[in-house]
Amino acid sequence: MARRLRFVELDFADTAPLRLSFVADVAAPAETVYAALAEDVTEWPCWFTAVTEVRPTQDGSGRAVRLKGGGFFDETIVAAHPAERYAYRIDRTNAPGMRAMMEDWELRLSPAGSTRVRWTMAVDGTPVLHAALRLGRPGIRASFRDAMRKLEERLRA
Repeated sequence: MARRLRFVELDFADTAPLRLSFVADVAAPAETVYAALAEDVTEWPCWFTAVTEVRPTQDGSGRAVRLKGGGFFDETIVAAHPAERYAYRIDRTNAPGMRAMMEDWELRLSPAGSTRVRWTMAVDGTPVLHAALRLGRPGIRASFRDAMRKLEERLRA
């Protein structure tokens, strides 16, 4: 059953009760990585295998995301800073136990000259959800790293 989540601002990415952050380097300019994240949203399923569909909503200020297994997120973009940051709040979902959620993608130059991508999932939810996400952290990390590898390959082609 779908439910509306609590409204949160951008600072929730830093203050959420549970934050899972993952980092990977992508051998592409930050502008190109940002475009894949924020502008070519319908292409996400090509490189992020947990995602089956992404489409822009709200005249481009939101997204509708469908996940493998039937999960979905209706989102509002809260930060869109080219080549630096892309963040969105989840407004509605069918994920159980969720009270508030935001995803934040930060792009920086790595020491090797590639783009360092930091993806943070900021969550407030029930204790059961927090425990499940903590236990699932290795799988989420693996999914993120796989997505960044596939994104890098896609951007190289």
